[in-house]
This record gives sequence, structure tokens and C-alpha cells, in this order.
Amino acid sequence: MLIISKNLDKKSEALVNENIISKEVLVIDEDGNQLGKMTPAEGIKLAEQKNLDLVCVAPNAAVPVCRFMNYSKYRYELQKKAREAKKNQKVLSMKEIWLSPVISSNDLDTKLKSAKKFLLEGCKLKVTLRFTKRRMIGMMTPNDTVLDKFSEKLTDISTVEQAPILEGRNMTLILMPKKDNK
Repeated sequence: MLIISKNLDKKSEALVNENIISKEVLVIDEDGNQLGKMTPAEGIKLAEQKNLDLVCVAPNAAVPVCRFMNYSKYRYELQKKAREAKKNQKVLSMKEIWLSPVISSNDLDTKLKSAKKFLLEGCKLKVTLRFTKRRMIGMMTPNDTVLDKFSEKLTDISTVEQAPILEGRNMTLILMPKKDNK
């Protein structure tokens, strides 16, 4: 049975050299040839003769499988791949703008300016129309006209991803930037 050392961080570190605690391991050399079953101490000696590390690549197998490799070089390659993947990844952030059903035209223009800025940056935009209790009682009249005006004025740079939906006291609309903005 394989036991992990207490000072070993399970997520960031693999079982390497002295951290391999098992009665018997299957050892594979750097070329992929099987050297057979042996104790970890014998495997470590063989790895040290070749100036390599003994790394456990399959700790959950019936007989843990260990391989000879340069562990620091292996970790460097993994970090390099992770950095490259992160660089190529595009994160789409969500910005939010709050409106009220009785917003003045000047305030609406100010909110439109900031909405245009967010959309041109490539962010999704969540426009929330917030109601008070009194306004909720008067919901028999269509209050989504503010959201309709808002989305209408932004049609040149955005598309509606989600039509206005009433969620409790808030009505939300989600806008997404058009592809040709960039």
C-alpha cells in the first residue's frame, strides 16, 4: 500500500525518490523499458546512477509504477505548458449596470456611455432594472420599456443574449458585444 509523506503537498508534488513509500514498485527506465519489480530503495539507486529521479507515475495501480526522469525538467515543462495555455485563453468578463424604472434621460445617457465602454472592451453586460415595493405593485403596466430603450440604443455594438427576465424585484437583460467590434 502506498502512503504519502505528511510534508508532501498532494496537489502540487508527485511521489519522487524518498517520498515513495511502498514495499514494491514496477520500475521503467528513461527509454520506456521495464526493469521489473523491485523495492523503491533499489530503484532510487539505479536512478541515481543515471543522474535521474525515480518518479511514481501510477501510484494507484496494484503495483505502483515508477519511472526514471529528470523531475525538475519535467515540472518546468508542465509549468511552461500551463503558462502557454493560460496565455491563449480568452476570459470574457461580465459587467453590470443598474437602472431604475423612473430614470432621467441624463442618467440614462451616462449609463449608456459606460455600457458602450464595457461592450467595446469585449465584456458582456448585465443590465438590471431594480424595482421598489411600490413599483412592484404597479407591475401591471409594462416596465421593461426602459430596458427596451437601453438595448435599442446599443444595437449597433451589441446583441441581446438574454431577453428581459423578471427575477424577484429585478428585471435583467444580458447584452453581448458584436463580433465585428474588434
